[in-house]
Amino acid sequence: MSIDVNNESGTEVDERAILDIARYALTRMRIHPLSELSVIVVDAGAMEQLHMQWMDLPGPTDVMSFPMDELRPPSKDDDEPPQGLLGDVVLCPEVAARQAEEAPTRHSMDEELQLLTVHGVLHLLGYDHEEPDEKAEMFGLQSAIVDGWRAEQGVPGPSPAPTVS
Repeated sequence: MSIDVNNESGTEVDERAILDIARYALTRMRIHPLSELSVIVVDAGAMEQLHMQWMDLPGPTDVMSFPMDELRPPSKDDDEPPQGLLGDVVLCPEVAARQAEEAPTRHSMDEELQLLTVHGVLHLLGYDHEEPDEKAEMFGLQSAIVDGWRAEQGVPGPSPAPTVS
């Protein structure tokens, strides 16, 4: 899998963890190993511009996803996953830091960015949380992926509670 992490934010983030959890999520979702993903970390000003341009909403947000080939996980275990360009996940550490501090299970900005990376990847794979049943499916899968990755890393405890909007 080709995953690029480009930090343009000016904030120090754990790029290795972002890369690792993105790879873990894509592997767990059975995405073709030759697929490509880009993760871009931007400051609040850049995120606000993207948020306004693409969602017509003011202010910066935590994560945005821009799918390319609209890849989906294979429907059966024996199906061959398609190969292609997944797209871009854009993260904002300033918003992530605020959300991490305000969350009921206070955690670090980097933990929030890991959660948001998985959230963004799931959006690229067609998951959404507009309807209650979609939200339950997406957030359940998100928690399972983050918890699985954290267990592999030897990090104790459950994943942070979802704080994404």
